[in-house]
Amino acid sequence: MVIFPCNGKRMAFALPVWLAVQEELLGHEEADCTAPSCFDEFDDEALFKMFHLTRPCIAFITDTVRVRMKSVALKKPALSVDATVMVALNYYAHGVFSADIAQRFGQSQTECLVIISDVSRIIAGMCETFISFPQIREARANVALRIEKLCGIPKVLGVLAPAHFKIRASPYEKDSFRSFVNTFGYTSVVSQIICDSDGNILSVEKCCVGSTIEQEMWESSFKGREMEEDLHGPYWLIGGKGYHLSKHVLTPVSEPANDTEIRFNDAHMRIHNVMRTTLGSMKRRFRCLMQLGFAQEGSLDKKSNIIKTCSVLHNIAKKFSVPPPPVAGKIEPLHPGKQRAVPDEINPEAIKARQELINSIFSIAPISKDPPSIGITEEDV
Repeated sequence: MVIFPCNGKRMAFALPVWLAVQEELLGHEEADCTAPSCFDEFDDEALFKMFHLTRPCIAFITDTVRVRMKSVALKKPALSVDATVMVALNYYAHGVFSADIAQRFGQSQTECLVIISDVSRIIAGMCETFISFPQIREARANVALRIEKLCGIPKVLGVLAPAHFKIRASPYEKDSFRSFVNTFGYTSVVSQIICDSDGNILSVEKCCVGSTIEQEMWESSFKGREMEEDLHGPYWLIGGKGYHLSKHVLTPVSEPANDTEIRFNDAHMRIHNVMRTTLGSMKRRFRCLMQLGFAQEGSLDKKSNIIKTCSVLHNIAKKFSVPPPPVAGKIEPLHPGKQRAVPDEINPEAIKARQELINSIFSIAPISKDPPSIGITEEDV
């Protein structure tokens, strides 16, 4: 049984969600749940080194997967649930197969691949439970207030960005290869992610080839259609230069003409950088995101499952206050954005709304000239 820690920090999602999950776990307890776990063989330090997670966090993930497996059609697993989760978590943490883990359970690399695919499908299926965009008025107001306290911009629900994940591609397959090359010149897949000011993932959807223009991804996404149809009220999302200014996507001023616009851009950068920190933390904890395998358009669903799985586990790790592991290698920065060949005309009403916001909030310089710290270091770049 897992008891959720009371750590005083803001939850990644609403308390009722956690309580409902815990109630379900308690309702499905079986005799074998109290049996010794294969994770018990490791001390806390070894556990964190192997899985980049803490014991209570791993116990919660394992119990949640155990419950979920009862309702998902899978072939009868050859391993126990604990062993199955151990194989998957170790892969997510390091991005490679551990020979020690495989030998421990007598599994070949092919069998480990099947295990990882099954566990990823199960955890990715929990997105609606563990990745929650603020739906009710009070939740939206609370998220917007925390963002306003950080950067001074009101009525913002989160940060919107394309998250690129490296893959391998053969240059000999020219047509396929080109489609995966992103604006930084390497091959990747890209997902659309929204996070809040605390780095909780609020939305993750789509998995496209690396050359996909983020504006097109936004326009075709569920969250994009919901926002632009006013289903979430008069709020903004913070977007980078790759997005178009609209009534719900707030972009920086491309050529600031005065101190007021410069102050707005500084505030915009302050909250936008939270996404950089969030993705950096995810890629440090889940090294599999640093290299998602080979580029095959038919495998985008499997890559999407891995990305969604790591997003779910990221939110759970934050709920349990698990720190990310020390940095190991450079984390690529957010991408500058890829524009359409023929620029679209920006809605004049959106330009007017942004300018009114800038003039009303940033026309007077703040008393303190020192920007507040948001926890970004050179290691996160």
